[in-house]
Amino acid sequence: MSIKTTTLALIATAALTMSLSARDQIRIVGSSTVYPFSSSVAEELGATTSFPTPVVESTGSGGGMKLFCKGNDLNTPDITNASRRMKAKEFKLCAKNGVTDITEAVIGFDGIAFAQSKSNDSFSVSKKQLALAVAAEVPNKDGKLIKNPYTNWSQIDSSLPNREIVIYGPPKSSGTRDAFEDMVLKGTFKKMTEYTSLYKKDKKKYKAYKKYHTVRQDGVYVPSGENDNIIVQKLNKNKKAFGIFGYSFLVENEDKVQAAKVNGIMPTPENISSGKYPISRSLFFYIKNSHAKAVPAMNKYVDMFMNEEMIGKEGILGEIGLISLPDTKRTNIRTAVTTRSQLSLEDLTSK
Repeated sequence: MSIKTTTLALIATAALTMSLSARDQIRIVGSSTVYPFSSSVAEELGATTSFPTPVVESTGSGGGMKLFCKGNDLNTPDITNASRRMKAKEFKLCAKNGVTDITEAVIGFDGIAFAQSKSNDSFSVSKKQLALAVAAEVPNKDGKLIKNPYTNWSQIDSSLPNREIVIYGPPKSSGTRDAFEDMVLKGTFKKMTEYTSLYKKDKKKYKAYKKYHTVRQDGVYVPSGENDNIIVQKLNKNKKAFGIFGYSFLVENEDKVQAAKVNGIMPTPENISSGKYPISRSLFFYIKNSHAKAVPAMNKYVDMFMNEEMIGKEGILGEIGLISLPDTKRTNIRTAVTTRSQLSLEDLTSK
């Protein structure tokens, strides 16, 4: 082999090694609710720096966590968005695959809207009534749990309209679905003896029903994918239906859809940030710090996302539905993210 051929081979090998060990473009996956905010920051990064616009995929919070936790290889995502906090089992999956240096970022608040077509009359429902409409099993008049028989809102409560129950909502992979189940189903049924006192002699069943959150699968609740805009489109076609999605999509489509009151409260920025609206939650993204050196754009993206110009009270993301955190909390979280504070299992299980 000639010196020239050897040199070319070494250059090719070095180039291949570099391509496998570094890249310019950030890969982001996760929540459809956080997607609009993440995409806005990604576009800003591409427009104002020398880095290419990051690739942002809407895979759902659960789907994003699975991809994020696969390992530290550069074929895995650098960041995953989530509309609920990382679960302990997801943290353990990450650790099992060597993803141990993770930083958690909280970007703001969001409310889960229960909405309908704007052409309908206003609608108000209690959290309990909503839970009874969605649950797979509900109490009968004798206090025993039976397969949900409700097909009409007035069957749940005579004060509700005589209207068929059709609900388009997120799939199991969605963080919005997780949060809805936690706050509406678990939050309601843990106070109802029909669920909490049932099966006490059978500890396994008792544990399951004490935290009951099984959604019906008889066609009344219709899983509608990770794209919340599809739910909005369906509400315009089916006027009797309701949809479950993040507040930002309500803001974005206020000319087409309107929110229902839940426990007499409308999802407004003030009601969501104060916790007065009963289906409110925080929004997150998670950083794989092991990728930071190989993907230098990550640090710039994270700093830009956490900047006041983005997530502050007058921030750009507020214009598309993000509700800012209180000043002190926002400052504390920014400090933790800036120093890349390492997330621990205790952090996830102690709060």
